[in-house]
Amino acid sequence: MSKAKVAFIGLGVMGSPMAGHLKTAGYEIKVYNRTTSRAEQWCANYEGTIAATPREAAIDADIVFVCVGNDDDVRSVIYGDSGVLAGATEGTIIVDHTTTSAILAVELAEACQNKNISFIDAPVSGGQAGAVNGLLTVMCGGDEAIFNQVKPVINAYSKQITLLGENGQGQRCKMVNQVCIAGLLQGLSEGLALAEKSGLNVEQVVDTLKHGAAGSWQMENRSVTMSQREFDFGFAIDWMRKDLDICLTEAKEHQLSLPITEYVDNQYKALQHEGFGRMDTSMLIKKVTN
Repeated sequence: MSKAKVAFIGLGVMGSPMAGHLKTAGYEIKVYNRTTSRAEQWCANYEGTIAATPREAAIDADIVFVCVGNDDDVRSVIYGDSGVLAGATEGTIIVDHTTTSAILAVELAEACQNKNISFIDAPVSGGQAGAVNGLLTVMCGGDEAIFNQVKPVINAYSKQITLLGENGQGQRCKMVNQVCIAGLLQGLSEGLALAEKSGLNVEQVVDTLKHGAAGSWQMENRSVTMSQREFDFGFAIDWMRKDLDICLTEAKEHQLSLPITEYVDNQYKALQHEGFGRMDTSMLIKKVTN
C-alpha cells in the first residue's frame, strides 16, 4: 500500500485536512465533495484530481475513504449509479470515517462483499484539531488482514489506530467515546460552575486539576473557553445530538439505560431549540449556570 491510489469522499472540517495529510504523505489522490467549491479550494492547497461523482473518484482507487455527515449521507455516496460501489472494482477497500450506526456498517460490509470489495468502519475522535495536526484516534471494525493493509495509510493522520473486532465494532467503540464525552462535559460544566461561584480562578483550578485524577482532554482544551463563554468553534451540538441518538438507540437494543447520556442529550436538545445547534458542545455549561 506504499504507493496506493486513494480517493477521499467528503472534504468538510475533518475530511479536508485528512485528505491533505494523505497527499503530503505521497499518495496519489482523487477527491469528491458535494459542494464543488470545497474540492476546488482543497486542490488549490494540495495537488489532486477533482472527481465529478463518487463513482468517478472510486475508479482505479485502491482505497476509498469516506467522511461525510450521517447514515443517509453515506448511503448517498456509496449506492446508486454515481456512487462509490458503481466505480469500485474487485479488491478495492472502502474505509468509512463517518460516525454512523453499527447497523449501517454491517449493511455496507455485506453490500461490499457482494462485489468482492472490502469494507472497514473507522470512525475517528480528536476533533478538527486532531485532523489538522494528524493526531486522530481511529476505531476500526472489519477483517484483520484488510485492517493491516490500510493501517499504514491511515497512519498519515492518526496517532492511534485500533481494530476492535468485526464490522460495526468500530462504530460501537465510537458510541462509547461519545457517551463518555457527554458525561465528562456535564461533570466539567458543574465543576466549573462551582469554581466560579466559589470565587476560584478557573485557569488556576484547571492547571492544578489536569495533573490529577480529574484531568481530561475536555478539561485541558475546553475549560478556559467555557469560563469565557466562547463556543463559536469545535464540535457542533447538532452533530453531538446525532451521535447521541445513535448511542441511545444501540443501548435500547441491549435493554440498557443510559440516564446521564439521556439527560445531556435533552440539555443539548434545549440548546438547539434556543438556536445554538452550531455551537460547540462545551456550551453545555450554559444549562448549568442559567
